[in-house]
Amino acid sequence: MTPRPSSERVFSIFKELNNIPRPSHHEERIADYLCQFAERLHLEYQRDAENCVVIRKAATPGHEGAEPVVLLNHMDMVCVGMNDPLNDPIVAYTEDGWMKARGTSLGADNGIGLSMALAVLEDDSIVHGPMEVMTTTNEEDGMSGASQLAADFIKGRKVINLDSEDYDTITTGAAGAYLQEHRIPITRQPAPGGKRRWYRITFEGGLGGHSGVDINKGRASAVILVWATLAAIYNEYDFDLASLKVGEANASIASSAEIIVCVPSGEAAEFVKAQQEMMNEWIKEEYGENDPGMHCTITKCEPLPTIINKEATEALLTSLEQIPQGVVKMSETMEGTVETSNNVGRILTEDDTLLVTTHTRSFIDADMKALADDIKSVFAACGGTSKTIMEAPAWQENQQSDFLRLTSDVFNDILGWRPRPVAMHFVLEAGFFVQKYPGIEMASIGPRIVEPHSTSERVELKTIDDIWQVLLELLWRMS
Repeated sequence: MTPRPSSERVFSIFKELNNIPRPSHHEERIADYLCQFAERLHLEYQRDAENCVVIRKAATPGHEGAEPVVLLNHMDMVCVGMNDPLNDPIVAYTEDGWMKARGTSLGADNGIGLSMALAVLEDDSIVHGPMEVMTTTNEEDGMSGASQLAADFIKGRKVINLDSEDYDTITTGAAGAYLQEHRIPITRQPAPGGKRRWYRITFEGGLGGHSGVDINKGRASAVILVWATLAAIYNEYDFDLASLKVGEANASIASSAEIIVCVPSGEAAEFVKAQQEMMNEWIKEEYGENDPGMHCTITKCEPLPTIINKEATEALLTSLEQIPQGVVKMSETMEGTVETSNNVGRILTEDDTLLVTTHTRSFIDADMKALADDIKSVFAACGGTSKTIMEAPAWQENQQSDFLRLTSDVFNDILGWRPRPVAMHFVLEAGFFVQKYPGIEMASIGPRIVEPHSTSERVELKTIDDIWQVLLELLWRMS
């Protein structure tokens, strides 16, 4: 076998990417970087209104007749642990064979795959047919980039998607998803005077994680803990809600929350203070094995000038009680696979509304839509409004395709084992590509990335090099 370049350049490109802020909806600077990358290599490129970028590279001489191949990635990332995602740095380091970040998400999802694609473009010693490196925007929070692509934006129909996190698998199917924003109107009222006590209730230390792949791991959602705490107080005493911030990202299980309430002095105040011990005992009993770091802290705080009207608080509690959270149904045909789920990602107090986001997923498009409609109805009954931010179709590749068989053969020949074909309970852009580009075939591969969308995100270094070698061999055989 012909010697191939090492993955060293993949790592240096990834470091460059992590010096460029790239949260969803703010990909302008990383799109600039991609265009400048293409210009430096004198390659043709195209950028659309959504900042999606495709870079085209001609085939290696002598391989012009090969079928075009597309390397697919997205340029945005979920920024967890950053107070200012547009400026806060990602400080990556290696430890015990893994790359991690200090206090923030790492951006390996999907920065490592994108770094591989760019390293291929840069190295003329890599043999390939006509190539398109396709990089989309807002994959993590609505997939507006993929959904708005023009029908002629790419030419190739064989797609290697490098946005997989399971090293020993080929992703051949993905759940669809509905991302919705729900708003409950609020009226700000002057804070009550008299003998009142103000408390800040926080939940922190949770693992959080991806609201698709981690939804069945028994982790504590701060949304559920907030609801349980407020419901317990509501059922016993009068209270006022002044501020509420739950969760970090729409596509993540909420790992933290902060709420500020005021209650009458005396028994009500004592009851609120007692919730800290009660909640921590319940969290330990319910989630201690799977999410040992989550905990509740209740402290006195300074009064705020306004509170939220009680009708809005009651509407929020009712809505959270009625909509399903977590696994809704396990698949009867794919053992151990979640078929349908729903996750509340964030709750925020805005100027005149309470914002609640829900991410509904399913391999059955009709079931997904029905559940999303049910959730919308719950909020409507409570006086809220709903807006669909993303509606992404489920995707299932032909398991018997020659392309998947070739990919599996390459794994076997390079690494000595065959990856398992799996359908994943997270949405991939593949559904949009299959709709937009008839005849497209897709294999999704990638290194081992653990705990994406969290401050514990890490990628196994050896698997990066392994997937790099698989990618180069696959490109050679396809040429």
